[in-house]
Amino acid sequence: MTFCAAFKIKDGLVGVSDTRITSGSVRTTARKVTIHQHGKHSMFLMTSGLRSVRDKALTYFEEVVEEKDTYFDKLYKAVNAFAEQVRRVAEEDREALKKSGLDFNLFSIVGGQLEKDKEHKLYMLYPEGNWVEVPPGSPYFLIGESSYGKPIIDRVLRYESSMEVALKVAYLAFDSTRISAVDVDFPIDVVLYKRDSYDIVQHRYEREDLQHLPEWWQEKLRQAVESLPNEWASAAISKLIPTSKPATKKKLVPKKKIKPKKKIKPKKKLATKKKSTPKK
Repeated sequence: MTFCAAFKIKDGLVGVSDTRITSGSVRTTARKVTIHQHGKHSMFLMTSGLRSVRDKALTYFEEVVEEKDTYFDKLYKAVNAFAEQVRRVAEEDREALKKSGLDFNLFSIVGGQLEKDKEHKLYMLYPEGNWVEVPPGSPYFLIGESSYGKPIIDRVLRYESSMEVALKVAYLAFDSTRISAVDVDFPIDVVLYKRDSYDIVQHRYEREDLQHLPEWWQEKLRQAVESLPNEWASAAISKLIPTSKPATKKKLVPKKKIKPKKKIKPKKKLATKKKSTPKK
């Protein structure tokens, strides 16, 4: 599986992708971002799907770029050209893939700015070759393993977010995915584009570079949960019937058997002899 995220904010574009490739039990590392840049032609491309399909479509596309690069004065034209190559590969490989029990699967994100674009652009391309442009109200695309990172992006990212905030959000979305999906992991590749600069920069982060962040973030989450207001929870918890502690049985101390007192027979009074008075 793959994690690729790309944001369009006011100041430019931010993209993050993992590099893990899984084939059966074999795991390797490979780039999932390619950059095409010269003059006022700045474009990056991220992919998620079958690696063989991706490599073939990109090879065809690079040939087209070499031959017709001057034709691509707007980014959507380059996206259309790449879509043609995706359809071409689908025609060539779909039947063979089906026989192997595989579906033709290639999602792509294309971002950048060409000379006649009024601003930076961001598109997502489907396996069928059709594409959509990122909407202003939800300025991002996720492909690959997208369910785990989406919540934090929806909560935090805004079109007005700074480049720094956008990069932090992208990292946290990756980290959430990495924790829950075994096929997503370091290293991660970052691409940054500043509006109207026609210059895409890239940077790779290894696990060691960011190893302090997961623990910091986890601790902050714990603290936030603990400091969440309690009154709403108390309204429900107060309805619980208090469980009374089971009465502890007192140990019965066996009563000492009281032996009945022996009846004491009254002693017979001995008859006292009358003293004989002496006769006179």
